[in-house]
Amino acid sequence: MPRQDALFDDQDLPEAGDSREPLATSAATAPLAERLRPRHLDEVIGQAHLLGPGKPLRVAFEQGRLHSMILWGPPGVGKTTLARLVAGAVDARFIVLSAVLSGVKEIREAVAQAELARAQGKRTIVFVDEVHRFNKAQQDAFLPHVESGLFTFIGATTENPSFEVNSALLSRATVHVLKSLEDEDQQLLLTRARQMLVAPELAPAAAQRLVGYADGDARRLLNAYENLVAQLGPGVECIDEAMLERSLGEQLRRYDKGGDQFYDTISALHKSVRGSDPDASLYWFARMLDGGADPRYLARRLVRMASEDIGNADPRALRLTLDAAETYERLGTPEGELALAQAVVYLAVAPKSNAVYTAWNAVRAFVKQDQTRPVPAHLRNAPTKLMKSLGHGQGYRYAHDEAGGFAAGEHYWPDGLDEPPQFYEPVPRGLELRIGEKLSELRRLNEEARRESGDDNPPDAS
Repeated sequence: MPRQDALFDDQDLPEAGDSREPLATSAATAPLAERLRPRHLDEVIGQAHLLGPGKPLRVAFEQGRLHSMILWGPPGVGKTTLARLVAGAVDARFIVLSAVLSGVKEIREAVAQAELARAQGKRTIVFVDEVHRFNKAQQDAFLPHVESGLFTFIGATTENPSFEVNSALLSRATVHVLKSLEDEDQQLLLTRARQMLVAPELAPAAAQRLVGYADGDARRLLNAYENLVAQLGPGVECIDEAMLERSLGEQLRRYDKGGDQFYDTISALHKSVRGSDPDASLYWFARMLDGGADPRYLARRLVRMASEDIGNADPRALRLTLDAAETYERLGTPEGELALAQAVVYLAVAPKSNAVYTAWNAVRAFVKQDQTRPVPAHLRNAPTKLMKSLGHGQGYRYAHDEAGGFAAGEHYWPDGLDEPPQFYEPVPRGLELRIGEKLSELRRLNEEARRESGDDNPPDAS
């Protein structure tokens, strides 16, 4: 198998007009993250689910098999590094395109370079960073060349490729999901960084706080550590939390995103919304953002609040929170945060109901402990003559043909339930006030119809 560090030899430096990502020309001036970039597979930290013995990418590396792929994961987890290593493992030309800066013109230039490389008997990898930012036409431009085998396509994205990558391109590539670095992985990375910089010892508490700040992003971790070391005065033997505070300042997260304080703060936000206090809700929402919480995580929690605590008292709340989440995806930070703040305030002042939440939990518990009851014959589907002859659908009353669109007295529960439970009890607030009145009227009509027919209980299965 070709040397995996061939990519980093002088022969692989970009030529004039080459669209490939330039490598650092001086180890002394390159950022720490670039100097520590793995040049061999065994130097990669994390992603054991892909690179461990017998795992998909490890096998591809060891056997020199090249396949188009989408690398999906958060920032700073090694997507570009893995693409480079793939190219080095098979001695391929490595062309880098940024979807932010490139268009169809650059794609055509990459195709021309790939054709030249093929004429020279060399394979080509086209790596597209942030592939989700390419539009449909730009993504389609890769298809014929991936099909023909002119080059191997590798895309990197932080967004779900199911939504952001064309299905045609997605069907021709294997999706590999990369994960944020675990705490122990980041600690190992700090150890390597300290050895390279010949830096003072890092106190355990300071190291843990720096790891919490990076939140699984290797690039962020190394950049922060490099800045920290650069600001040290002479004679420092150990870097403590105070030095870390002075170095990172307001950037330093005020809580570990996986720790108790994080969950306490989101709990305070949720309870403030439930308690209809818009000012306190905004305060805790701002604290979450200031502490480094992912706005997308907060958007998901707001959607949960709309369903759990507002429900049918104001069904518009769910739609508004979904719209706010979509707006954030389009605008990003900081503009999109205003839409989320708008949703926070709306949820806080909306009428509250947990009736559906309570009913859903109750019905799940009921179904879990109850027997598997058969569907009554009149409710069964009857698409064939045989099913009709067996009585499927016989006696079913089509509600739209009944007075008021309601088949009073009809039974929709399994046979044998003498007293069917009532799971959903609307609260006397918001829209559920009217829903409750409607349900009371429907239940009254049911009781009258069953008394008139002398059928106070559901029919027996026999």
